[in-house]
Amino acid sequence: MEADLKPPSFWLATCGDDLTPRPPLPGDRSADVCIVGAGFTGLWTAYHLTRIDPRLRVVVLEEHVAGWGASGRNGGWLSALFAASWDRVAREHGTEGALRLRRALEATVDDVGKWAVEHGIDIGYAKGGTLTLARDSAQLDRLHRHVDEDRRFGGDDTELLDRERTAERIRVTGAVASAYTPHCAAIQPAALARGLARVVERQGVTVHESTTVRRISSGRVETDRGVLTADVVVRATEGYTVSLADERRAIAPLWSLIIATEPLPTDVWREIGWDRRETLTDERHVLIYAQRSADDRIVLGGRGAPYRFGSRTTATRVHGRTHQRLEQTLRELFPAARDAAVTHRWGGVLGVPRDWMPSVGFDRRNGLGWGGGYVGDGVGCSALAGATLADLVLGSETDLTSLPWVNHRGRAWEPEPLRWLGIRATAAVLAAADHSEERTGRPSRMAAAAARLLGG
Repeated sequence: MEADLKPPSFWLATCGDDLTPRPPLPGDRSADVCIVGAGFTGLWTAYHLTRIDPRLRVVVLEEHVAGWGASGRNGGWLSALFAASWDRVAREHGTEGALRLRRALEATVDDVGKWAVEHGIDIGYAKGGTLTLARDSAQLDRLHRHVDEDRRFGGDDTELLDRERTAERIRVTGAVASAYTPHCAAIQPAALARGLARVVERQGVTVHESTTVRRISSGRVETDRGVLTADVVVRATEGYTVSLADERRAIAPLWSLIIATEPLPTDVWREIGWDRRETLTDERHVLIYAQRSADDRIVLGGRGAPYRFGSRTTATRVHGRTHQRLEQTLRELFPAARDAAVTHRWGGVLGVPRDWMPSVGFDRRNGLGWGGGYVGDGVGCSALAGATLADLVLGSETDLTSLPWVNHRGRAWEPEPLRWLGIRATAAVLAAADHSEERTGRPSRMAAAAARLLGG
C-alpha cells in the first residue's frame, strides 16, 4: 500500500469528500458478485448490477480508497476516444461494428453527465468537445490524415479548423490548425469516482477499503484480510492488475504525469480564450493533454515518465524531469500564463494491453469477468464497460454485449527484461521523433519504426 493517505492528486484533494477509508474486509465472507477495484470500472459495474437486480449481494474490494488509482488521477477527459484506431476495429470486426462501438461511446459522454445531474453530484461537467492542434508542418500532415480517417468511420461532425478559426476558440503559440470533435466533456474525475461510491452504497453494495487482493481465481478472491467467495469475480484493476498473482504480463502499467496551475485571473483568460472549456491536445508523438478546470486552472498532463522494470507501480507520484517538461510546455503553449504558479504535481499508472485494444468480457464457465486496458482513455470507456459487464454477468443479450471489444483477448506482454527494453526504447524513439520534427518541420520516420517495435 501507499505509505500514507495524503491525496495523491489535485482532483482528490479538492473533491470535497472525506477520504477516510471504509472498513476493510472483516475476515472470510461470501457474496454473489465480488468486484476487485473501486475505480470507475468496478463502481460502474456495481452500480448497473444493483440497479438491474437489487437483490444481488455485491462486494467491492479496494486496496486504498475509492478513486485512489487512475480514476482519481487522470486528466479529466470524459471522451468517446478509443485506444485502437477505428480503422483497425473496422478491419477486425467490420465497419458496422466499429460504428456501433463509436456511437455507444459518444452516447456515454452524455449519459454520464445526465447521471451526475440526476444524482446531485457536481463533477464540473462541461461538454466543450476536444481540440487537437497542429503546431508545425509535420503535425499538420498527421492532423489531416487523422481527420480523414475519423470522417471515414463515423466522424461526420469532426471539423478541420484553420489558424483563424482555431484562434477564435483558443490562442496557443504556433497553432496553425486544429481538429474539433464535440464528443468530450471536461470533468472533475475524483468527484465522479467518490460520488459513484456513495451511490452504489445507497443501492446496497458493500465497499471494503484498505483490503489488498493477492489472487483472483474462479469463485475465490484471496486478500490480506481473508478470503471472499463469490459466484462471479470481476477484475477491475487496470494498471494495477500486475500486482495480482498470475497477472504480471496481462497489462503494462505506464506512467502519466500532470500539473495544475493556480486559478488564473480574468485578464489572462481574456488573452488565452478557451471559453468553452474544450479539452486540448496536439499531434506530437509523446502525448500531452489539457483542460481548463471548473475553477479556472490549466491542468496539463503528458506521458514520458519512465516505465519501471518489472511493471512496478509503487514509484513516487512526482518525476522531476517529466514535471519540469510539462511546466516548460505549459509556458510555451500559453505565454499569458507564464507567471502562473504551479500548485499541484502528481501522476499515476494507466493500463496498456500488448495489442493496445481495450476489452471487457465475462467467462461464464469460470465466473470471471474483466474490463480495462484503456490506454489512458478510461473515463468514458470504463462507464461503458461497467454497463456492459452488468449485462454479461446477468446473461442479458443486449446491444452492448455484441460490441466488438467484448471478450477480446490479446496476447501477453513479453517477460522482463524484454518488456522493459521494448517500452523504454519506444519512448526514447518517440521523444527523439518529436525533437526532430520540431527542428526540421518534416515528419519523422522514427515514429513509424517505434510503432512497429511496440506492435500496437
